[in-house]
Amino acid sequence: MNRRRGRDQAVAPFVAGCVGVGGGGALSSASVLSVIAVLPQPPLLVPELTGGAAVETEALREACRDTAAALAEATRSWIVVGADSGGRRSVEPGTTGTFAGYGRDVPVVLPGGVGRVDDEGPRLPLPLLIAGWAAAGTGTDLRVRGELISPDASPADCLALGAELAATGAEDVGLLVVGDGAARHTATSPGGFDERAEAFDAVVAAALDAADPEPLAELDPELARELWAAGRAPWQVLAGAARAGGTWTGRLRHTSIPYGVAYHVATWHRS
Repeated sequence: MNRRRGRDQAVAPFVAGCVGVGGGGALSSASVLSVIAVLPQPPLLVPELTGGAAVETEALREACRDTAAALAEATRSWIVVGADSGGRRSVEPGTTGTFAGYGRDVPVVLPGGVGRVDDEGPRLPLPLLIAGWAAAGTGTDLRVRGELISPDASPADCLALGAELAATGAEDVGLLVVGDGAARHTATSPGGFDERAEAFDAVVAAALDAADPEPLAELDPELARELWAAGRAPWQVLAGAARAGGTWTGRLRHTSIPYGVAYHVATWHRS
């Protein structure tokens, strides 16, 4: 598989990186999953929520903005995959929410809805809040649908969902996969220090950089849970979609570990 590193890539010394997607089965002839993007989900991406930390995390924020802009340029129809304790469900375009639960009432909407609008307020899951924020920043007329899965979903269920998403739709579609890496890289991390976090995120970053779905498909759910890695299930959905067919070229745009949590930003394009 092809590898390409960008000038804007910021990678921790232990990381090799690349982008990937997931699922099993075969793409339908009507479906064109042409591009995939990977974003993290920290509320600190939103400047209104960060105060002084906005400067400290600007490189991460800029990488996320650039990645969302690239996805919007490639396609105006997005499917967003994220993990939520509410389990498997779809969230339609037009659904609104707010970051009020994270310190400030910053409203967001999943664009593209017509007619009745569902307002989930602070209950809109964090991955979709981040997706709505990222979509708004592109300044593009988009249609964004959310697909949520339990953070405890089995790898088999995640891969199957990826295959299903890859095989549906009759238009050029982009997959936006939202989730964080391990949250146990330092003693001051949210989950405290765990020496296994470094190797875990090195595997993730290398898989994203190599556009290789297999290491993502093989991530251990129990290890991910112990490392507080919220991205495990979404990345395995991505792996299932990638396995569904096609050849992909990946680019890891950014990897960093502010505050002891790993954040990966990547894009893939179908070759």
